[in-house]
Amino acid sequence: MHHANYYYGHAHVLARYCELPDPLHPPRIKGYLQHGWNIGDGMAPGVPFVDGSPLLIWSEQVRRRAWSQGRRNAVVVGSPFAYLLELEPEPADLRREGTIFYPFHGWEGQEVMGDHRRLIDEIKAHESGPITVCLYWNEHRVRAIRRLYEDAGFRVICHGYRGFWWRDHDRDFLVRQLAELRRHRRVVSNRLCSAIWYGLLAGCQSAVYGDPMVLENGDMTFGGEPRLHRQWPEVYGYDPDVAAGYRSARAELGADELAGPEELRTLLGWPVAEHSLTGKGQTSDLFVG
Repeated sequence: MHHANYYYGHAHVLARYCELPDPLHPPRIKGYLQHGWNIGDGMAPGVPFVDGSPLLIWSEQVRRRAWSQGRRNAVVVGSPFAYLLELEPEPADLRREGTIFYPFHGWEGQEVMGDHRRLIDEIKAHESGPITVCLYWNEHRVRAIRRLYEDAGFRVICHGYRGFWWRDHDRDFLVRQLAELRRHRRVVSNRLCSAIWYGLLAGCQSAVYGDPMVLENGDMTFGGEPRLHRQWPEVYGYDPDVAAGYRSARAELGADELAGPEELRTLLGWPVAEHSLTGKGQTSDLFVG
């Protein structure tokens, strides 16, 4: 299993959905699972692939983009977040308030350059109610950045560590993110990103505004920030159309293209449950290859 298949607990969510007997230790996924939303083929730029391995991507939208780039082995499986919503329906007594804000972030290989103070001023000017700022682990570990948001009176959280090279993967990352999104009325970011689509799918109002910041040595192969504005204008601004954003979120996250548990096992290269072959009984703890 490629180490990125574990990011954010994705493999663990899919193992739960597939009703595997030990979802805490998912079997190897045969292929490369898209681990975040992007404007290209769903894969991180520069990742080397084993020839013939399937690219397990989130949506038909992404498959078309992959096809246009010569990727003929892209298979639509749906996003782990969309499967998580199937596993954990929205509570009937849910109450939402305030805004959760996701500043654009870097990662191990690239830092983000920008002015957090300007973002704070803009958020304060346009958001009402309690404000939560969710920092990526990269920025959360930098005390100076955390203090800027804490001193502004914001609640500051981190969903957890994504994991890297098969180490320290937080299997509850997405579960924690869904819980936070559901407690807020709005989700906001200064760049269109996975969190905006997740929030829309989870029932939040969304908005993308503010200084988009700059990623150190950013790869502009797929068009970068200017293309985001051109292709998804429905999510930009202080109060964009929620219905239009929700439709786009369903499309980008593959929410209408989810497989059943047995089909998903097959797509991921996981063992098929014994009862699916015999047609008898309930899901068995015995699996056949």
